[in-house]
Amino acid sequence: MPRQTLLQSARLGRLLSTVFLLLLLTGTVGAFALTQGAKLERSPIYRTRIPIKVFSPDCACPTSSAQIQFSLRKADKLTVWMERDGKRVATVVPGREYPAGPVDLSFSGVTESGQTLPDDVYLPVVHMERAHRTIRLPNPIRLDSKAPTITVKHPQHAIISPDGDGRRDTFRTPYSLSEPAHAILYVNKRRVMYTLRKPLRGLLVWNGKLGGRPARPGVYLLEASARDQAGNRAESKPFAIVQVRYIALGRKRVVVAPGRRFAIRVSTDAPRVRWLLNGRSGVARRGTIKVRAPRKPGVYRLYVTAGNHAAKATVVVA
Repeated sequence: MPRQTLLQSARLGRLLSTVFLLLLLTGTVGAFALTQGAKLERSPIYRTRIPIKVFSPDCACPTSSAQIQFSLRKADKLTVWMERDGKRVATVVPGREYPAGPVDLSFSGVTESGQTLPDDVYLPVVHMERAHRTIRLPNPIRLDSKAPTITVKHPQHAIISPDGDGRRDTFRTPYSLSEPAHAILYVNKRRVMYTLRKPLRGLLVWNGKLGGRPARPGVYLLEASARDQAGNRAESKPFAIVQVRYIALGRKRVVVAPGRRFAIRVSTDAPRVRWLLNGRSGVARRGTIKVRAPRKPGVYRLYVTAGNHAAKATVVVA
């Protein structure tokens, strides 16, 4: 083959290679531009938010439904439903026009036929008719209709004296929960304790106060309950009888001969008490105190005090 022909063939090959490389580079640049453009395209839905992530349709409380909140960049006709394990189980919006801006929907956990869905995790899905887009929101919602259980030792009986002296001022007892929940303590049907945290174990504590004031002497019924994150509340269970006692006398009426000594039992957590009878007074240790009766027959009042609290008994001298 002549040398000139060989040179022409070589030049033609180099030209074809150059053209191929240019075409390949142009295609690569175009594909990169399309990819970057797709990345820069903003989603038609933004600011998705689920304020209540766990709810209970049966709780009759603020968490009886879940809110689904998002914003639209453009007005569109929406159909919104809930999926469970990838299957459509309930329709939230059957097809409704919404302007651009915030959208606030509610999922009640009930199907179109009125059937309550089982406890499980559900995912909201939004279909935009004009945008031809279906978007699964990355915000799962859990339906939980099972109430927690609280376990407390029962029955219990206790005596407290909430006078602030540091002796038997409070009642305490441990509890355990079947799931993370707020423990609740009721005293005579009044709520006196609601834990802010949700530990599985803790202490139920009553400081002996009702409405911010020390409770009056008497007997009180204590009940325990619990409320979980979804709003389910455990049935209140009575578990303890607590007596509030500051000072009490063993007898309300004493009959004694003139000038004779008599004994009376004093129940208090104070180490010492003061007594007063017919102008005479004295200090004695708690427990059983002994007092001499007046010499003149008659009816008298015996007062026994411990701190700021007092008890009284009638003394009949005959």
